[in-house]
Amino acid sequence: MVEVKVVNLLHKGRIGLAPMEGVIDAVTRDLLTRTPGFDWTVTEFVRVVDTRLPPRVFHRHCPELTAPPPATPAGVPVHLQLLGSDPAALAANARQALRLGASSLDLNFGCPAKLVNRHDGGASMLRDPHRVRDAVAAVHDAVGDAIPVTAKIRLGFADRRLALACALAAEAGGARQLVVHGRTRNEGYRPPAHWEWIGRIRQRLSIPVIANGDIWTLEDYWKARTLSGCRDVMLGRGALADPGLAPRIRHWQATGRRLPPTSWEARAGLLAEYAATQRNTLPERIVTSLLKQWMNHMRGRDAEAARRFQALRRVNDLDAFLEGLQRPALADAAIPA
Repeated sequence: MVEVKVVNLLHKGRIGLAPMEGVIDAVTRDLLTRTPGFDWTVTEFVRVVDTRLPPRVFHRHCPELTAPPPATPAGVPVHLQLLGSDPAALAANARQALRLGASSLDLNFGCPAKLVNRHDGGASMLRDPHRVRDAVAAVHDAVGDAIPVTAKIRLGFADRRLALACALAAEAGGARQLVVHGRTRNEGYRPPAHWEWIGRIRQRLSIPVIANGDIWTLEDYWKARTLSGCRDVMLGRGALADPGLAPRIRHWQATGRRLPPTSWEARAGLLAEYAATQRNTLPERIVTSLLKQWMNHMRGRDAEAARRFQALRRVNDLDAFLEGLQRPALADAAIPA
């Protein structure tokens, strides 16, 4: 009886698909949202410097803009993300995105990449909460009430002293919801994610706060929700490591029962579909590299993915790589090097 009550409560939570630069593009969004699980997705960031960008840049990052409101083929909303530090430039590009059909704008204050931070973007903004507020306010004022403005932060740059101040600054600027990755910029992706710190932020904000970071399994999902108190979560690397994670969570919420682990056959089939689409527009060697990148996320959480990755990591011919993905396990010794 207790478990049924918990499941009914959890059913109210939403699940977002995080943006991952160079990894989760429109093709990946399509594949990961075909099975019901995600409630919304966010694009890779559009880098804003000091000028209004042409439409082609927005369409490159968000091809779904061609048929607004932007959504994956399965109908899951796609939110456009901007990254920058100049309020005027952010405002100009927000208006451009609105004209092109964006239905929501997300601001990235969480990217830990050194190159981005050296150029005053992403998590570097967390060193000054006033700048976070000014950036959000500029975008909010630019689009008014036409579309919502949201934001994503980390728990600070070098430490957590300004975590709450930055969260409050985003809210004061007009953000309608806030995703919090449970680490500082300097912590990168080293475990653990500090879900309890996300809870401290959630307690002080009046807008929805979404927990993000280190959600790899159904158990992690429950722990993240319990320690943060957040109803909603965002999955990034966990969704790549296990493409069935969001549907698994949804199934558990609805039934109280666990789905079996995602099989290698299902993983290989998804990778093959990814390759079939990407090879239409990208050089085959690049597609092979992207497949390896995806498998690299899988191998830490799945023994068969780890074994296949090890066998295929030096294979650069796309057809040979795909053959190696789908070959029966007993024949793997014959995979070409």
